[in-house]
Amino acid sequence: MTNDLLIAYYGDDFTGSTDVMESLSMNGVQTVLFLDLPTAEQLARFPSARAVGIAGMSRAMSPGWMSKNLPPVYDALKALGAPVCHYKVCSTFDSSPETGSIGRAIEIGRECFGTPTVPVVVGAPALRRYQVFGNLFASVSDATFRIDRHPTMSRHPVTPMTEGDLRCHLAAQTDLDVELMDILALWDDSYRERHADVMRRDPDILFYDVMDQRSLRRSGELIWNAAGGRSLFCAGSSGLEYALVAHWRAQGLVPAAEDLPAPGFDPVERMFVISGSCSPVTGGQIGAALNAGYLGCTIDPANILNPDTRSDVIETVTNACVAGLAEGRNVVAYSAIGAPDAKARALYERNPEAFTRELSQAQGTIFRDTLHRSGLTRAVVAGGDTSGGITGGLGLFALTALAPITPGAPLCRAHAENPKFDGLEIVLKGGQMGDKDFFEHVRKGTK
Repeated sequence: MTNDLLIAYYGDDFTGSTDVMESLSMNGVQTVLFLDLPTAEQLARFPSARAVGIAGMSRAMSPGWMSKNLPPVYDALKALGAPVCHYKVCSTFDSSPETGSIGRAIEIGRECFGTPTVPVVVGAPALRRYQVFGNLFASVSDATFRIDRHPTMSRHPVTPMTEGDLRCHLAAQTDLDVELMDILALWDDSYRERHADVMRRDPDILFYDVMDQRSLRRSGELIWNAAGGRSLFCAGSSGLEYALVAHWRAQGLVPAAEDLPAPGFDPVERMFVISGSCSPVTGGQIGAALNAGYLGCTIDPANILNPDTRSDVIETVTNACVAGLAEGRNVVAYSAIGAPDAKARALYERNPEAFTRELSQAQGTIFRDTLHRSGLTRAVVAGGDTSGGITGGLGLFALTALAPITPGAPLCRAHAENPKFDGLEIVLKGGQMGDKDFFEHVRKGTK
């Protein structure tokens, strides 16, 4: 592992983890994303990496789970010695005191790293996410919504966003003191002095407004200088990486944009998509794929969670997927098209962690066996909460980015001990990412 490591991070779901990898890799920062705590031997396989990530599933987990599972991850990241260590969350910041608590994750990280003031960056203009005066906005098509009025996130089936001011939202999850470096302070010529004034008040958490390139770069500068070469614990979306990259580029720490190679990738004849997402965006993408001739295979959560029918459902769906691919068709297997039905929602509410775990593991078995039997070289996984379980069955230990497709969902190369899956081209797509023809963009390539 290089001594020039710039950043280490933990992603609270797998799709968000690849989002960070893309924001770094496509800007000239060689990045490797591990799917579990890496061994020394695995780290040694990537001697040129300047960023190291670990993909997780805390977005779907309880504060109790975090208290048990995050400290060893934070300790491993701290041991790498990167100047910045990042707890990465979704750019929509959706979370609750009971599920995916960002507040609890920050409390644990602040203690593990000994960081008095934890910087938090959520705005990411590249993803059409903007934070202004503490309020988060997200764009859908040609419209931009405050996050508590967003047509999807305000109605999220697990963690609906009912508050636009992220300071107020986070206050429901932690008693830590929260302050804001607002957009006017960042636009001011004396932004450094104004930042110093805020820091003298010793806040526990400090949000940075980001809505444009100026506020993005200046936030990156202030956070990098605050790190001072030590392991500074931060939280937020991939907006943090975009902010740091903007500053690093200005300082000559990473290549200039015009010096970066133009990435591209070839088309494939057949492709397999598996989705555990309940997002209407992914629902629209599934609908577009079906209209384009993809074979659709339904995965019924109720039958998956029933031990009497589970094995038969997995076998039946896998056989249907393999048969469709053998006929030369593209295939999409899904547990929902948009919002879950009443039965699936009731099962989730009965035991959220068990529902997510068992459904993703079953989908993982379908995914693994379909790829193994079909010999495909490219696939897509949609759904951040379930992607960890889905990919876990392949025995992958790391991913590296190959090419961008849509911001936040790059095409990746899989690294595995099993030669059957080593070199697999895979996209881990969050529910809100991509246009309606996203799956076909992945299949057709850019060359």
